[in-house]
Amino acid sequence: MPVIRTRILVVACCALLAGGVGVNADAAAPAASATTTHSAAASNPFFQPSTLPFGTFDFSKIKDSDYVPAMEAGMREQMKEIDKIANNPAAPTFDNTLVAMEKTGQMLTRVMNVFSLYTGADTNPQLEKISEEMAPKLAAHQDAIYLNAKLFARIQKVYDARATLKLDPESQRLLEVQHEEFVLNGAKLSKADQAKLKHYNEQISTLTTQFGNKLIAAAKAGALVVDNKADLAGLSPAQIEAAAEAAKARGLKGKWVIPLQNTTQQPDLAFLSNRKIRHQLYESSINRAQRGDANDTRAIITEVAYLRAQKAKLLGYDDFAAWKLKDQMAKTPGAVMDFLDALVPAAKARAAIEADARQQMIAKDQKAAGQPAFNLEPWDWEFYGQQVQKAKYDLDDSEVRPYFELHNVLVNGVFYAAHQLYGISFKQVKNLPTWNPDVLVYEVYDSNDKPLGLFYGDYFKRDNKAGGAWMSDLVHPNTLLGQSPVIYNVANFTKPAPGQPALLSMDDVITMFHEFGHALNAFFADTKYPSLSGTNEPRDWVEFPSQFNEHWATYPEVFDHYAKDWKTGAPMPAALVAKLQKSRLFNKGYDMTELLEAALLDMNWHTLPASAPKVKVADVDAFENHALEKDHILVPYVPPRYRSTYFLHIWGNGYAAGYYAYMWTQMLADDAYAWFGEHGGLTRANGDRFRKMILSRGNTEDLADLYKAWRGRAPNTDAMKKDRGLEPENP
Repeated sequence: MPVIRTRILVVACCALLAGGVGVNADAAAPAASATTTHSAAASNPFFQPSTLPFGTFDFSKIKDSDYVPAMEAGMREQMKEIDKIANNPAAPTFDNTLVAMEKTGQMLTRVMNVFSLYTGADTNPQLEKISEEMAPKLAAHQDAIYLNAKLFARIQKVYDARATLKLDPESQRLLEVQHEEFVLNGAKLSKADQAKLKHYNEQISTLTTQFGNKLIAAAKAGALVVDNKADLAGLSPAQIEAAAEAAKARGLKGKWVIPLQNTTQQPDLAFLSNRKIRHQLYESSINRAQRGDANDTRAIITEVAYLRAQKAKLLGYDDFAAWKLKDQMAKTPGAVMDFLDALVPAAKARAAIEADARQQMIAKDQKAAGQPAFNLEPWDWEFYGQQVQKAKYDLDDSEVRPYFELHNVLVNGVFYAAHQLYGISFKQVKNLPTWNPDVLVYEVYDSNDKPLGLFYGDYFKRDNKAGGAWMSDLVHPNTLLGQSPVIYNVANFTKPAPGQPALLSMDDVITMFHEFGHALNAFFADTKYPSLSGTNEPRDWVEFPSQFNEHWATYPEVFDHYAKDWKTGAPMPAALVAKLQKSRLFNKGYDMTELLEAALLDMNWHTLPASAPKVKVADVDAFENHALEKDHILVPYVPPRYRSTYFLHIWGNGYAAGYYAYMWTQMLADDAYAWFGEHGGLTRANGDRFRKMILSRGNTEDLADLYKAWRGRAPNTDAMKKDRGLEPENP
């Protein structure tokens, strides 16, 4: 069934999935008169399908006041469609029940797709207010579908007869997935327990929406404001000018502002030579959402964790993670913990070697200055890492940035790799409205020159944009409704001062390839049903195409095609390329450790049993420390990539008990890339096979079987250990 989304973000990656079922608004949407409905339909852009190419939206005509009427009307419309299915006097069949469900909610999907875009990428106080007001109504709407007894009775009858129906494999998969979704969402509970479940869902929905809104405000308020330009020593002139522009945008004349990105570590920590300023920036980041002010999220996360545990118990599970993982590849919390625990020793060992190298650099640096050495702290890691990298590889970030101009990376890197592998091509479109002047638009063509869909790229940081990077869709691909994909990627790169180029780090380049990997998963969707199409996949599969696509950023043929000086067009010198290649495993111990810490924090929050008392607001830090110490990964100089209080993935983005998926899919991605290496690398034959057998299939088959059919065997961690620096080697 079409998806209902209150906020779709894919952070640091990430793709937020269109998973689940649409929803109901008996209590949510008040009745409207025919006159009101007719009047709204005449002026509201969501009441009718768009006439623009691929069904994309005319953003110039969308007003904040359009959303609530469209949401309410969309919920009413979908409930009429659902009631018609549930009360159909004909015997239940796959077509009159499951297929009919897939066709419902199209108006609601239209408005929610656009609303999700704006609340993530270009929000404002009015949209945040709407989010909080509508979240419980949308949750109630969803419950009214999942908990519709007549509807589920029809699904159950079709499911019970599945062995005799002779369904094609995709239809069989849809029946199994939807039946499981209804059961997991309470369809078999008693009426009394369903009432409790509805209450939990409404509370959780309200709180997670509030969390997302608070986090945007916390990031804005937490930005470091600098009064003295000398305190920015170490930053390049372009970075300093960008900080001045950021201050100017806030009305802070004569000051400089360093905005926060979503993660704990901040990019400018690698360059700021003033240790006091580094410490201030780090503290601004790590404490952004726990300052006891209006943006403090501790009360929200402790309440959500408690409510999720109660919900899981009601549904018959030991904890929320056990419930959430039931339909994922990993299946159980035990499988996740075994996977993560096996990675901890190697990651920590490598991080310890990296830390020692930085400590030695601190001692050397301080001795030269006639000062005593100090102990390595998290805010020193990136700064002295730059020095270690320079000493060991004769390389620093400022050397490579001139070769990574954003538009050139996109066209001659990201798009080029996709063309070489899959034959697709891109044409920039300048006559379509966008939600922000910085947004780029491209029409995408298949190898036979047939249009595939539209791609939007929104790459620069704004104060009203959620942190991180993500992919989502405005139109979800499927053949049942004849819809082609309209996809967008969002990032938070520093916007250059006027007239200056947008120069990226190597990590930024990887991010662009990553998010476009999600886009390819959608562009190549060749499936019938919306619920199984494109990125409507389990969390521990959906990050596989994106992390796989990262590999092409450093593939020599692709790299050489885009890594060119932004001024002269000259290719990156061979000596500099060699240094980059030699340093490819630099900092991998840190990278893996911070990911593992975040994943284990996620699992600790979501394996709390319902019998456990609610974690006290004042004890959030203690909870984190105890969890990491228990899991043998409390590493003072490597903080988690996200602390609990600003962990949007797990409190607002659908990755609860699912952050492990980034590492799980690293295993899949690295193993898959090894297959390409074994079969000739970057070739159309390899790309077309991967597209046909993996990228186009969505969730239409058991994913372990899907992978095995393509790879010839189940995945293993051999390539991951090599590619992620988890084999013994001097880093």
